Amino acid sequence: MDMNEVHDYARRFLGTHGEKAEAEAAHKVVACEKAGDTSQAEDWRRIQAAIKQMRGPHAS
Repeated sequence: MDMNEVHDYARRFLGTHGEKAEAEAAHKVVACEKAGDTSQAEDWRRIQAAIKQMRGPHAS
């Protein structure tokens, strides 16, 4: 997944899940790792980081 796709998906995920988007992305990382899908887990890590960046430094 390229960075444009990551940011697009992060925006849509944030719009859908609101405040819980970052936590939901973290859950996706864990689920992918448990399933042995490291490539998908890495995509979700990148999406999670993009969501965190979009929310800004004061959001937790």
